[in-house]
Amino acid sequence: MKTRIITSLVGIPILLAVLYFYHTFFFNLAITLVCLLAFHEIISAFRLKRPFFMYLAVVPITLVVLLSDYSEARFVMPYLMFLTILYIALCAIFEFKDILFEQISAVVLFCGVVLFGFHSLVELKERYPFESFGWDAVYLMLLGFSIAWGGDSAAYFAGSAFGKHKLMPEVSPKKTTEGAIGAVVGSVVLAELFTFIYSLLLPSLGPGQPVIKPYIYLVLVVVAGIGSVLGMLGDLFTSAIKRQCGIKDYGTIFPGHGGILDRFDSVLLVMPYLAMISRFLQIVAR
Repeated sequence: MKTRIITSLVGIPILLAVLYFYHTFFFNLAITLVCLLAFHEIISAFRLKRPFFMYLAVVPITLVVLLSDYSEARFVMPYLMFLTILYIALCAIFEFKDILFEQISAVVLFCGVVLFGFHSLVELKERYPFESFGWDAVYLMLLGFSIAWGGDSAAYFAGSAFGKHKLMPEVSPKKTTEGAIGAVVGSVVLAELFTFIYSLLLPSLGPGQPVIKPYIYLVLVVVAGIGSVLGMLGDLFTSAIKRQCGIKDYGTIFPGHGGILDRFDSVLLVMPYLAMISRFLQIVAR
């Protein structure tokens, strides 16, 4: 517990520092680095005999997708996807004794899911540029993290205090139904609290700041509740793969929490979901 708290106290300022540069190329660079570390964890988890060639396949695609806008990436992506498919085909043909086709396919698919999740952060930045949306853009990004990680933390404490009924013991032995309920409640409460604090800070962020309308709090009950369920699905998804790979954690970069994927698993579905619905529901005030 103590280690988890210390790690969180160190990690949150780092996240805030990255978001401070939300409007710069540094933000994309930080997201790209985290994504590449996640890919390293995936490739290590599957224990590929020739991992170097997999890095050759996934690294260029990641750099193009996360470090360039869509107009630039769309011209390069078909060629990179072709090279990836060609790599899989060559492995299946010439390395069939050493590398299982199912293994290569699983790694590529998992990397694709993770890339989609992290790209949603870049998508939010492009959809809500700081120049037009100001601090609302950063608020929306932090709202997604609060839903994902608030649910994680609430599930941990609720499960520890009240957990009696196992949720999916074969996939994740420690998760309980009580913890899952606590996750939904925690996500909603933290999203509401964070939004309220943001509304109090708005006047000090400069003249002409918009006001968060009361109906937003009602919208957030539904948005955060659904987001919390998606976060748990992302968590269970990565846990299922861990069990099949025979590992406890994807890494040790976050003491008490595990690796990048152990910490960002709930973000993989929450952020794409938020990117899709945010403008339709007018969560941001502008």
